[in-house]
Amino acid sequence: MVKYIFLAFLCYLHVSSSLAAITIGTKNFNESYLLGEIMAQLLEVEGFEVERRFGLGGTLVCYEALLSGEIDIYVEYTGTLAQVILKHGNSTPEISDLNRILAAKGLRVLESFGFNNTYAIAIKEALATELKIDRIAQLRSQPDLRMAFSLEFLNREDGWPGLMRKYNLSANPRGIEHGLAYQAIHEGKIDITDAYSTDGDLERYRLTVLSDDQGYFPQYLAVPFVRSGLPKLALKALSQLEGLIDDERMRALNGQTIIHGNTFSEVARTFLIEQGFTQSPSSINSMPSILDNTITHLKLTLIALVLGVLLGLPLGIIVFRSNMAARVMVYCAGLLQTIPSIALLALMIPLFGIGEVPAIIALFLYSILPILRNTITALVTIDPLLKRVAEAIGLTSAQQLRYVLLPMALPTILAGIKTAAIISIGTATLAAFIGAGGLGEPIVTGLALNDTDLILQGAIPAAGLAICVELFFELLERLLVKPHMLQNEFPS
Repeated sequence: MVKYIFLAFLCYLHVSSSLAAITIGTKNFNESYLLGEIMAQLLEVEGFEVERRFGLGGTLVCYEALLSGEIDIYVEYTGTLAQVILKHGNSTPEISDLNRILAAKGLRVLESFGFNNTYAIAIKEALATELKIDRIAQLRSQPDLRMAFSLEFLNREDGWPGLMRKYNLSANPRGIEHGLAYQAIHEGKIDITDAYSTDGDLERYRLTVLSDDQGYFPQYLAVPFVRSGLPKLALKALSQLEGLIDDERMRALNGQTIIHGNTFSEVARTFLIEQGFTQSPSSINSMPSILDNTITHLKLTLIALVLGVLLGLPLGIIVFRSNMAARVMVYCAGLLQTIPSIALLALMIPLFGIGEVPAIIALFLYSILPILRNTITALVTIDPLLKRVAEAIGLTSAQQLRYVLLPMALPTILAGIKTAAIISIGTATLAAFIGAGGLGEPIVTGLALNDTDLILQGAIPAAGLAICVELFFELLERLLVKPHMLQNEFPS
């Protein structure tokens, strides 16, 4: 009997593991979303449960998430894989060579979708005609052109640094979000930007791609980048996409989302049906509602704020009597604030993965400084005469703290907590880059699609939350602080 129960348990484990959800991630630009959705729907056709973690940050975030097992698949490009991830120099190895290198990391790439989405340098068609420019080398004679490149391109060795050396260019370009660059060049705010050769925006904004006459940019074949432990049936399903999409087809698919306003899910479903996958899911995956995003955003900020109060407030009370200890604590908390938000979120991935946990930890670390500093400042700056009076009437240290010091310091302490809350609300929008959701999700997607309405679906509620927090703390201050101690009263 026990034997049969054990065998049944083993079968249950096998079935459970085979049905485990496959997590697909994407970078935060249009094409990556679209290819991720095509893979997700294809796997769903084959009976797999799929979890979508779309709109993650750039190459580093997606790669670390794949390496740590937080996602199982994302679309990468062979040039990026060779030069940015594997540091393979200027050459791009064959896929078989890449897989030999990646095998030690438990990763592999599948065969290409069929198109080469290399970097390109784009200029407005009318301006290119006016200046008679059609090659990158001709930019040397146009030093006055205003250049702005995506931040990743600006800092990648296979991006601007290498291009500048190859073509002996001397311009000093600015950094800009990739999704905003097209709008900027369309409005005449910049003249030159980087592009992907299959971008639908090239057609939408009538841009000319300058010829890479010295062959600087390597091949960037789009490939599914997967964990080696992915089920064989899933690998077989994804292999059906091999060679299905050429450059022109990919540009047209991107154009359907950017120019015609179709959703990623709609375009992916139509593509799969056209390719003969007639059982493509009829339901269209949609973004969470504004309410869902707002609730997630509140959860992230509230948990982080509570943790910040639980650490910062007692720590400030403990160290305020020692000038040296107080300085050290504030200095250490201040160092955390110097780490750029997106960098701190990326650094969390190897330790805590992606999702809500690393986002909450990062927000918690950012909330410590205003709470700790305001607590220490409030307690230190109380009138020494009041402290001596409290001692003279025989109050113990604990009684002084409870009945004199904390009530006097309360307005400033509340101001510190309020500042931490507002900082957390703003910073939490970046949590979408590591798959934590919240109001940053529509902002990130809107940037990828250059969709102002979608961006506002995240920006306006976030601003509204900040206003609500301001009003809440004003009410809390009126309830907890004696009227004569309120410092923010305006004259009537």
